[in-house]
Amino acid sequence: MSTESVPADTPAYARFTRRLQAVSVDAIIFMLIFAGALILAVSFKSDNVARILGFTVVATWLLYEPILVSTTGGTVGHRIYNLRVVDDRGGNVSFGKAVIRVVIKTVLSWYSFITMALTSRHQAVHDLLTKSTVQIRDFAKTQPHHFNMRREQLTSPGMPSVARRSAAIVGDLFVCFVLFALALPSLAAVGAVSTQCIDGRPCSGPELLILSVVWLAWAGLSVLAVVRAWQGRIWGARARPAN
Repeated sequence: MSTESVPADTPAYARFTRRLQAVSVDAIIFMLIFAGALILAVSFKSDNVARILGFTVVATWLLYEPILVSTTGGTVGHRIYNLRVVDDRGGNVSFGKAVIRVVIKTVLSWYSFITMALTSRHQAVHDLLTKSTVQIRDFAKTQPHHFNMRREQLTSPGMPSVARRSAAIVGDLFVCFVLFALALPSLAAVGAVSTQCIDGRPCSGPELLILSVVWLAWAGLSVLAVVRAWQGRIWGARARPAN
């Protein structure tokens, strides 16, 4: 889809990759703030200064996104990547909604974005619960691969029922958990990871790397199972082909 074929007043919803880039920029900003505060704390060698700097970093982390989203429509990352958080009633979301968005996103982490593949307006969980969307800010400056249009049809006539797809999701997540649970003792059995590390005791660098890869694989498979099951593309909840 070219940008010329889309009316300028039509909402264009940001893709996951675009939103992930914006989040990455904000994360880098926080890391720089944290590193600067740490350097200052070490330089002053004062517990009082360290406490003040620590409080400042925490306050910045809590208020950075709510203040910018409620007043300007987005964070620095949103601005750089031409995105804007829009309230369903129009305009910017309120400060209270912006706080709730941050809390939900922090608790769920990137799992919150799973629902982007399942909703008509490509909303993450924190968007759905605060009745907001993330849209392209300036349509004249965007590219076709930066956005998606509204999904007019979420389910086809041959799609399994919501109950059946939900049951398939639960079953698939259970299988993913079992595979993850079996992977840990298998790694210990071959000596790749020590049992002490698996039990939560200090791990070596290579052990942490291995566990991180396993965790990411588990998380990735879980997300893939949820999306494919909801779309009717997995065993137990496969959509019937159209006649």
